[in-house]
Amino acid sequence: MHHNDYCSSETTKLAKALIQVQHILQPATKDRLNPFTHSNYATLNSVMDSCREALLTNGIWLTQYPVPSEPGHLGLVTKLVHAESGEWQSSHAVVPLPKNDPQGLGIAMTYIRRYSISAMLGIVTEEDTDGNLPKDSGKGGPRQKRAPAMQDSGVSSPHPPSRSQPTQLPKLDGITYQEITATDGQVCIVATGNTQAKKELLAGAGFKWNPQRKMWWKYAQAS
Repeated sequence: MHHNDYCSSETTKLAKALIQVQHILQPATKDRLNPFTHSNYATLNSVMDSCREALLTNGIWLTQYPVPSEPGHLGLVTKLVHAESGEWQSSHAVVPLPKNDPQGLGIAMTYIRRYSISAMLGIVTEEDTDGNLPKDSGKGGPRQKRAPAMQDSGVSSPHPPSRSQPTQLPKLDGITYQEITATDGQVCIVATGNTQAKKELLAGAGFKWNPQRKMWWKYAQAS
């Protein structure tokens, strides 16, 4: 493979736009439990929520599509295109199918999509799985049904599991605070309750509004 197989001849404008993207990337929260490793991981929806707004704001089109590969494997191209200049960058990843049927294809597709996006944009994701694809649990392959607490949907639950109550936070009537772990390993504080009425006070305390998850958040170390 030549260098030009993975990017346009010029990438200056794309690179500048991607720098801006990385400045405003939202944390990708670990919103699902892996029953095999007994640890939380970030779903494809969470990864997309963390970068969608940053990409669109900076005029970058993200596309992913399968390509032919050897039998029993899935090939996927992930491509970032700067809309204004046409400059682009891509990656090509290949993973084995856990099952050689449509169900196995769906599992592999979701898995490779979130890893490819994370690698292209520098998003830190879940625990190291030693290169192993998640195995079929025998309950219908990739999860498509919504879990009651954490949803694999376009909007994560506004009430993530609570840890100990953080300190040194503004005491606001109708507002409670919860801690979640972002995929970069840092602890985030999420404000829940009547946040609409307290949004100016929350912003003054360093909280940021996430329009995808409909929640106010900040890194715990900044509190």
